[in-house]
Amino acid sequence: MKPADALKQHWTDGLPRAWKPYAQLSRFDRPIGWQLLLLPCFMGIAVARTGYGFYWEDLQFAAAFALGAIAMRGAGCTYNDILDRDIDAKVERTRLRPLPSGAVTLKQAWVWLLAQCGVGLIALLMLPPLAQIVCVLALPPVAMYPLMKRITWWPQAWLGFVFSWGALAGGAASAPWNSASYAEAATSLFEGVPLGGPGGIPVETIALYAGCVAWVIAYDTIYALQDREDDALVGVRSTARLFGDKWRIWTSVFYVAALSLWAAAGAIAGAGFWVAAPLSLIGALLIWPMFAGIDDKRPETALTGFKFNAVIGAAVLLAFAIEPIWRTIRPALGV
Repeated sequence: MKPADALKQHWTDGLPRAWKPYAQLSRFDRPIGWQLLLLPCFMGIAVARTGYGFYWEDLQFAAAFALGAIAMRGAGCTYNDILDRDIDAKVERTRLRPLPSGAVTLKQAWVWLLAQCGVGLIALLMLPPLAQIVCVLALPPVAMYPLMKRITWWPQAWLGFVFSWGALAGGAASAPWNSASYAEAATSLFEGVPLGGPGGIPVETIALYAGCVAWVIAYDTIYALQDREDDALVGVRSTARLFGDKWRIWTSVFYVAALSLWAAAGAIAGAGFWVAAPLSLIGALLIWPMFAGIDDKRPETALTGFKFNAVIGAAVLLAFAIEPIWRTIRPALGV
């Protein structure tokens, strides 16, 4: 039996029976996860290219981030399941996962985790030194994330902190100084934070990252609405439980914060109107209707709203990409 949030039809259905539990550990049948992880990476590239236009090397960076997002999201889910195997056995939505159901052993899960990390390493080596350093710095907070639901009411904030890291990595990969050596990249990185001096992470990239953090808190709160009753029984904390009946107000605040910070990132990068106008439409035509369709008493509506954030994120990416796309094609148009 498939989990409720898995796609009804997916290419993993055709895998040999022995392989399917590993695909489930990695959530390959739930691509929404790697899509939401990948979108900030692409946003980071687009913001960094504002005022310059895209370059051919950006295709290599995009491929690296796509490969890395799929592999590391899978590794993260596997690691999360290893740590949460006892909790998952007590929650209705997760009791059929491979570890609590016995479809794979703990040793097999660890081997699969390391194999996915190996693929992530290949993706990492496709990036320039500065981006590699930024990506490696994300590993400790990523490893700590599964523990947050046990010690804080704000695990969604920690997820936002790590799931948005791609915005920093995308900005670092496409920065004009991305060909610096490891020593130069490390020195400039730490000298440039937080104000984005020459060689450091630009202010617009930091604003983009902050916006993505707020966005993740918002959509993962919606996702957590599905599990509030089970989470209360097993003692798992979440912003969905913390906000209670006021979840819609608080989640709206985080969406507004995300849109505002993204607009600020576009303005700082020099594409204020190009970004702000589409973001206004995204709020009115995508986010608000998504909210209207959620009934917290019906978990399936929360799942639908959560998944719709892939569309919202793609629209935000397009908003950031309009200006660099125009700069890229303008010479060919003779404008």
